[in-house]
Amino acid sequence: MTSPAGEAIKRAFLKLLGERPLREITVKDIVRDCGVNRNTFYYHFKDIPSLLEEIITDYADRIIASQGPALSLADCLETAARFALEHRQAVLHINQSAHRDLFELCLMDVCRRVVEDYAAAAIGGVPIRPEDREILIRFYQCECFGQVIEWLNSGMRYDIGKQFRRLCQLAEGMTEQMLQRAMEQDT
Repeated sequence: MTSPAGEAIKRAFLKLLGERPLREITVKDIVRDCGVNRNTFYYHFKDIPSLLEEIITDYADRIIASQGPALSLADCLETAARFALEHRQAVLHINQSAHRDLFELCLMDVCRRVVEDYAAAAIGGVPIRPEDREILIRFYQCECFGQVIEWLNSGMRYDIGKQFRRLCQLAEGMTEQMLQRAMEQDT
């Protein structure tokens, strides 16, 4: 758990990130906004990229912990997009920054963890080979990640929830068909 000063630094950084691009935010700006000194910042964080990484990782952990089991592909996609929806301008600034890779790594991790929950419910005790299970998880992880990244690259200009629900309607039965094929090939 982060100290009160560490939390204040995170809040100040997110606030500033909602107001301007990442490249325009300095440690001086952050400490001025939250009322701590530079030493306090460097006690908690190595630099701004490490602060960004911790915020994204912490938020991803909270999203996963608060999410019940993902019962559909739509649940997976909507969970992966939640941070972006709640911090729209900040995420757009991160997505356009030199530190976009940090966000993408954390997003890929969120997608993986949510899809693993979905797979536990969808695959359950279905007897398929572990490598087939891994292929299915990776497929849905990449689908989830790709959908969110494309939405971010569009400037978050469309209703991603509506698109997710339609995608799930179009893909209905696909998981069951893939599982059936995996079971048939194992016999």
